[in-house]
Amino acid sequence: MYQRVKKTAWIVILWGLPAGLSAQDLSQYTSFTIAGKSVQAHGFFSQGFVDTNQNNWLTMGTNGGSFAMTEGGINLSSQLTDKFRVGAQVYDRDFGQLGKWHPELDWAVADYRFKPWFGVRGGKIKTTLGLFNDTQDMDFLHTFALLPQSVYPTDMRDDTLSHTGGDVYGTVGLPIRLGSLSYTGYAGGTQKSIYGGYPYLLQVHGIYINKSGGLTWGGDLRWNTPLKGLLAGASYNDSDLRNTGTLNPSVALGGPDVSVPYWEASRRQFTQQFYGEYVLGNLRIDSEYRRFWRDFTIFNGQFEATINPNSWYTSVAYRVSKRLELGAYYSHFAIYWIVTVPGQIEAPSVSSPDRHLYDKVVTARVDVTRNVYVKVEGHFMDGYGGDAMYPDGFYWQVNPQGIKPNTNGLIVRTGYNF
Repeated sequence: MYQRVKKTAWIVILWGLPAGLSAQDLSQYTSFTIAGKSVQAHGFFSQGFVDTNQNNWLTMGTNGGSFAMTEGGINLSSQLTDKFRVGAQVYDRDFGQLGKWHPELDWAVADYRFKPWFGVRGGKIKTTLGLFNDTQDMDFLHTFALLPQSVYPTDMRDDTLSHTGGDVYGTVGLPIRLGSLSYTGYAGGTQKSIYGGYPYLLQVHGIYINKSGGLTWGGDLRWNTPLKGLLAGASYNDSDLRNTGTLNPSVALGGPDVSVPYWEASRRQFTQQFYGEYVLGNLRIDSEYRRFWRDFTIFNGQFEATINPNSWYTSVAYRVSKRLELGAYYSHFAIYWIVTVPGQIEAPSVSSPDRHLYDKVVTARVDVTRNVYVKVEGHFMDGYGGDAMYPDGFYWQVNPQGIKPNTNGLIVRTGYNF
């Protein structure tokens, strides 16, 4: 009952109220004054339907259809001076077992830009990592109903999304008409949601995480090339992650049926990401490569594991008309892992379906109005990713009869933003 009430509240707030306003009323609604300062209010809401021909996907009961794909957010921001801006956003989602209607402070930032080439910001900050990490929640900005899951997995959203700390950033012009360089450097800490894909995956091993986080630092450098519409860049993130909770040894280790304290910790964890984008008129081409490395101890330090997913995608989108945009992408995910837990043996190659997920995607986006859109998207998937070691969409808990090697999926997603 509580979950249904919260879901209804989101729908009323983000659909019902603005929908009854005229364009002039909407402008007044999204901008108001506090203590003589203008405050901008913005929000977004999306609802999806997912159907798969076999295998349940993204922790939902999609084999037969599921509407358990809902998210929304509201943010406020104010330009206090020409150089100083503050803002914050609250976000919530319910994607099957992900999010589960536990609202969170998505970001809260104070930003001071001294010069175009140097600025600082502090607070809870969206992490600059690749093309879309800091905008992946904003479905209304993207052509696709799901960003390429090899690089932007919905079930691992919280792992890279934000950090609490400080950034330095800026844009520097290059000589001889070579374009410009934009940079970001950051350091701080992370506090990850316990309602994400990795904590959910661990439950199949009898592990229940109640706290996840650690220190993080990294940076991003992108080149706005002299060729109009072309940019290229690279990102790096290094993290010190520690998860704590409880363990029932009888589930994975064959021990007694009890609950004992549990911890696991990274010895080395980093992400490397390289990306490029080209925009020519109504055509946009994006491509990214991500390498993730995690070397960590598990089961209270008894065992060791190394996980090394390599991921990339290429996407194309074309704006056919004011209302219609078409797109397609190929998403490639392959994982290598070694673990000392008894009974867990690495597959000989990524040809095994539990070591890869190759996804061919076609989509159509219709912008019904300036604020309302509908997306229809088909997924044709080969493999199911990281099995019981790394989440990538498919989980044994919602596929108790086993996971088949191929899955076709349909997503219909509609959203509103103001």
